[in-house]
Amino acid sequence: MELGSILQFLENRSILVTGATGFLAKIFTEKILRVQPNVKKLYLLLRAADSKSAILRFNNEVISKDLFSILKEKWGGNLNSLISQKVIVVAGDITCANLGVKDSYLLEQMLKEIDVVVNLAATTNFDERYDVALGINTFGAKHVLDFAKNCAKLKVLVHVSTAYVSGETEGLIKEDSYKLGETLNGTSGLDIDTEKNVVEETLNQLRAENSSEESIKSAMKNLGIQRARKYGWPNTYVFTKAMGEMLLGHLKDNIPIVIIRPTIVTSTYKEPFPGWVEGVRTIDSLAVGYGKGKITCFLGDPKTIIDVIPADMVVNAIVVAMVAHANQPNESIYHVGSSVSNPVEFTWLQEYGFQYFTKHPWINKDGKPVIVGKVTVLSTMASFRQYMAVHYLLPLKGLQIVNAACCQYFQGTYLNLHRKIKFVMRLIELYGPYLFFKGVYDDMNTEKLRRSAKESCEETDIFYFDPKSINWDDYFMNTHIPGVVKYVFK
Repeated sequence: MELGSILQFLENRSILVTGATGFLAKIFTEKILRVQPNVKKLYLLLRAADSKSAILRFNNEVISKDLFSILKEKWGGNLNSLISQKVIVVAGDITCANLGVKDSYLLEQMLKEIDVVVNLAATTNFDERYDVALGINTFGAKHVLDFAKNCAKLKVLVHVSTAYVSGETEGLIKEDSYKLGETLNGTSGLDIDTEKNVVEETLNQLRAENSSEESIKSAMKNLGIQRARKYGWPNTYVFTKAMGEMLLGHLKDNIPIVIIRPTIVTSTYKEPFPGWVEGVRTIDSLAVGYGKGKITCFLGDPKTIIDVIPADMVVNAIVVAMVAHANQPNESIYHVGSSVSNPVEFTWLQEYGFQYFTKHPWINKDGKPVIVGKVTVLSTMASFRQYMAVHYLLPLKGLQIVNAACCQYFQGTYLNLHRKIKFVMRLIELYGPYLFFKGVYDDMNTEKLRRSAKESCEETDIFYFDPKSINWDDYFMNTHIPGVVKYVFK
């Protein structure tokens, strides 16, 4: 695998990025503009009704972010000129043919010019509505592939998936592809078109019954979890991403495809600056809940490995893989994570949280510091249910009776406790399959890519993605948790 100069490869290239308002897409866009301003064009596709609202979204949700502060410092008043020359904001929707691009002149220009397609559009909610997840994560991937096939100069398509598509929970999880119709539990009969029909029939039935929007939403969420678990996947997100990969593998023909499967993506390690993060990401919901005093007990095996990887390393892996596989008509899969080479234990995260929030307590809306304690970790579902019953459900029931007797005098206290219980139970339901996780993600392909980059690429210091270089104590205490507090806590 000869890489040569990555910066040279990027020069004068036209790159399409889908899902341009997403976390990784923003970091990708910033990186390219910062390290290779001589890129020809960045076509940034985002969901919008028209070009005007697309540009508005780009200005409000992308370029205005702190993430771009280094670029703003570097270019000063010339940044707007750089963006107007290099960035074309495209109103579109990957759930539609031609990616929903309605401007025929722009569409023609894109198909003529684009060298690289990076598909970062996804819905990552574990319990997303099934119709929505299927449209974006499964059929969206197919529409991106169809579009890429029509690009006259296409060098490579990079599809960003998730390591958790495997659904496996123990052992060494390989960088293997999925065959169409393959299931995790051996149940036969998985057919992607049938899944689409199930969704349409369910929606038609609900509408015929005049169901409210709220009950349609709830039914679609339940349907997703039910269909995922029927075939062995733990949630709608990973199930629909796995089916997206199946379609790509089956329909790719001779298109060079790279599938990047990151594990749990965390704040930036180094670039453009340490600690930038956006939205409540998987493990951060625990940090937010703990720091705000909502979590006093949690469920999980203390020895479970939590596979995390900083976002800038994921973006660098995307770029290096893109260059390595340009014009090579095969499918390559890369796990981008840390569980094999530099694992993080669940107990470490608890310790980091305790140490950080003891030193820097969160100040609540009343101006008072939230005092955190050691979390009680319950290592079985049975012990968790027992703990919840004794510490919360019985007192809640008692409080409900007292509240009723005292003409709702304790309504605020009752609602507060009720909210806390709902919050914990929801987290357990969503993350349950991962709390007793015994697997590690094989990253042999990624390690080979790292070695090739080291041997044949001049810019490995710019496009670093080796988790072995991370000191987790330093990263969590001085970079990640402060970043989550700064950008995520509200």
